[in-house]
Amino acid sequence: MKLQLTRPLAFIDLETTGINISLDRIVEIAIVKISPDGTKLVKRKLINPLMPIPKAASDIHGITDEMVKDAPSFKQVANEFKQFIDNCDIAGYNSNRFDVPMLLEEFLRAGLDFSIDGKKMLDVQKVFHMMEQRTLSAAYKFYCNKTLEGAHSAEHDATATWEVLEAQLEKYNQIGNTVESIVKFTGEDDIVDFARRFIKDKGIEVFNFGKHKGKPVVQVLKEEPQYYDWMMKGDFPMNTKQKLTEILNRTVLKKV
Repeated sequence: MKLQLTRPLAFIDLETTGINISLDRIVEIAIVKISPDGTKLVKRKLINPLMPIPKAASDIHGITDEMVKDAPSFKQVANEFKQFIDNCDIAGYNSNRFDVPMLLEEFLRAGLDFSIDGKKMLDVQKVFHMMEQRTLSAAYKFYCNKTLEGAHSAEHDATATWEVLEAQLEKYNQIGNTVESIVKFTGEDDIVDFARRFIKDKGIEVFNFGKHKGKPVVQVLKEEPQYYDWMMKGDFPMNTKQKLTEILNRTVLKKV
């Protein structure tokens, strides 16, 4: 069963200085964009994170300070990558919990507002974990019967993720063959913020952490307005703060 696309689907993979969305930075980005006619375009760059790359991170992806010292910063290439995926749905492996949140943080730091509104967010790992409970390398072996050469190279990983999805389409008829059907199957079609500080409960945005967990965000903002200030000053991802401000403006301040 072939994947049916109505708009391009961009498979994103990042290599970074670490896994802290707020503090760490991208050192390599690769995007494999598949068009509805099957055309494949690849955009890949090493990125100077403007901070030392920890040895623990270099040991995983093989990218060192020396390799990126003459590379552009993310801010220098941000608009180029934003334009590349502007009209795309987004896919990746664990992308909804890491790659996309990290990319959004970098866009915001670069002064660009990249909105996911109207985009489908397809996380291939979610399908795999629901069905088989494995890693990307194991998924590639299981679905494609191939060994993943160059694991933790962003382009290799992004391309392998695309191939895994194509194999999943052949194996699982129940997930359908559209981005919409797969996202609906994985249950991740209604994301508020990528750090999951907020979730939707029957269509209402509620807190997903702390003393107000389970309470509607609007209720807390009205009853305890200082909580907004506390979160805005806290060590939360910029995407979380952005969504909190959007909710405040839309519901409490009644701004369009």
